[in-house]
Amino acid sequence: MDEPVLSGPAVATPPTAEAAVRRILCIPQGATRPTESETSRVFTVSMAMTGVRCVFTYGIVPVMTPALGAVAAPWIGIPLSLLALVFDVRGIRTFWRAYHPQRWLMTVLYLVVMGFVTYLLVRDLIHLIH
Repeated sequence: MDEPVLSGPAVATPPTAEAAVRRILCIPQGATRPTESETSRVFTVSMAMTGVRCVFTYGIVPVMTPALGAVAAPWIGIPLSLLALVFDVRGIRTFWRAYHPQRWLMTVLYLVVMGFVTYLLVRDLIHLIH
């Protein structure tokens, strides 16, 4: 099956799996396609947000915990996690709106990253509660 190009008119009837994913992501039929540069920019920003969250969790918190106190870490980590997840979902939607040839692979990558960030979010919420 030929993959649609990044630019041009929307595909009239996507295959069943494609249609299901588009429904889950709330992408309407005939949605305008982002440019290749916009797709790249969204990917870069979403991965950077996840990277900032990881640097914070594994670089800054262990060093700063004695100065900030153990309670400060979740208050910073929770908003960073939520922001990273928003950008990740936005990234997935952008790849699907663009009919990007690597949209399935990127979806898997994003889901792995989102799973890790969700784990960190839950861990921070548990830490905050206890």
